[in-house]
Amino acid sequence: METRLERRFWVEKLADEVAERFSGEHVYRTENGIGASGFPHIGSISDAVRSYGVKLALEEKGLKAEHIAFSDDKDGLRKVPQGLPDELKKYIGVPVTSVPDPFHCHGSYGEHMSWLLLDGLDRLGITYKFYSGAEVYRRGLLNDQIRLILSNWKKVGEIIRQVSGQTKYIDVLPYLPVCESCGRIYTTEASVYDDSTFSVTYTCKGGEIGGKWYDGCGHRGERKIADGEGKLVWKSEFAARWAALGVSFEAYGKELTDSVMINDRICEEVLGRRPPVHTRYELFLSKGGRKLSKSSGELVTHDEWLKYGSPASLRLLMYKRFEGAREVGIEDVPVYMDELDALEEVYFGIRKVDDEADRLDKVNLYRYAHLLRVPPKPTPHPPYNLLVYLAKIAPQSGTTEYILEKLRLYGYTAKDDMDKQALVERVGYALNWARDHTEISVSTQLAEDERLMVLRVAQKLAGKNDEQGFQQCAYEAATELGVEPKRVFQSLYKALIGQTSGPRFGSYVKAMGKEEVIRRLIEASQPSGTSD
Repeated sequence: METRLERRFWVEKLADEVAERFSGEHVYRTENGIGASGFPHIGSISDAVRSYGVKLALEEKGLKAEHIAFSDDKDGLRKVPQGLPDELKKYIGVPVTSVPDPFHCHGSYGEHMSWLLLDGLDRLGITYKFYSGAEVYRRGLLNDQIRLILSNWKKVGEIIRQVSGQTKYIDVLPYLPVCESCGRIYTTEASVYDDSTFSVTYTCKGGEIGGKWYDGCGHRGERKIADGEGKLVWKSEFAARWAALGVSFEAYGKELTDSVMINDRICEEVLGRRPPVHTRYELFLSKGGRKLSKSSGELVTHDEWLKYGSPASLRLLMYKRFEGAREVGIEDVPVYMDELDALEEVYFGIRKVDDEADRLDKVNLYRYAHLLRVPPKPTPHPPYNLLVYLAKIAPQSGTTEYILEKLRLYGYTAKDDMDKQALVERVGYALNWARDHTEISVSTQLAEDERLMVLRVAQKLAGKNDEQGFQQCAYEAATELGVEPKRVFQSLYKALIGQTSGPRFGSYVKAMGKEEVIRRLIEASQPSGTSD
């Protein structure tokens, strides 16, 4: 549809910077880390999806690019996530690939957690080259970089001190051996490096893990780095990965700002490679402003979102804005489904946008929400709330067929198999939502007179108890306000389903519940409009 876009999308701007910094590279690689210590959520998955967008933008420039998903599965278990058995506490501090899988379906705890995130990437259409940190250390892929870092450990310690103020690595090697005696990794302290044997001498002294101190077992020993039973600390491992794997872009969360600055310097000053291009993103927060957490259960997962919305709607959430923390909950799915429909109308020229810059932003957002594989034509997209209403009133037998027939009556017809498949998928999402939820959000803004109309209807609904009474409310409000009933109904549909037409109002109230409809009409009548 669009052959040339002058306004650069944010991932395209980053791709321009990557191409300039690493001009002449054979392959441009973007990377994201996979935390294997707990359940993945949409915040952790968004790291990969956004970096993958830079990979796509590089390819659109005619450059060869690939995306790396690197699992930090040599890290130790810091906490037992909510809902998992307490018996896992005995493995605190043990590398997660040495912890048994509590679900008994993978070779280890770390393998299971990595698989959960990779499953999310697969379902979102993200292609990647996977690296297991434990396997990378076993295979010696970082050995050249480890040798340089440990041979220059005093310089590395000074870089860490200058950037973060931490003096620990002035006296201690930035390397964590796995204790041969107790199996923990965060309780060891490596003090001597022998380049001739490529080994470190260490003591299992103890350490803070997950905010709690754990005593070491006291074992003193030597670990040969080539055996892969140890790892670099984060304040040097990123640099080793970037240099060994040829990474040219990696985003990071603000909590890693110091670590990234340290690793950038180590990469350039110790390892002799230009550090990747970075951009810093804010975290997704739960409703109420709390950080999404793998260990506490305060999270929204891709599994949950994809029960109610399309992969493109979840990618839209991730590409819509990069900077600034956002609160997100499962109740946002309908909003993003409807927003994706609006973007489709802009892309195909069905909905006009007067401001050209704004139009191009919307076009680009739609393109990347579809990973640059844009559908060949628009498909029928009835409002999510209308689908939920039909799902609530549909008979238990022949549910999908019943809803499709009702949609046909409302003007949403399938012209071909592609249209029908799209409608069937939407019906499936709505059926799941209707089964599991009552509330739904609509982002339509109402004019002042429309807000007055829906408020008047909400007030009248309180005194009605049957379908006919619900329907009559709109006519009574129209008479009192001196407007045509049609205008009242249009305002009600805009507030409730984001459209100017819809099912019979009385039937809708009966299906959705009077109190719920009253609540949403009152919310829509507020000057700020409905929530986005």
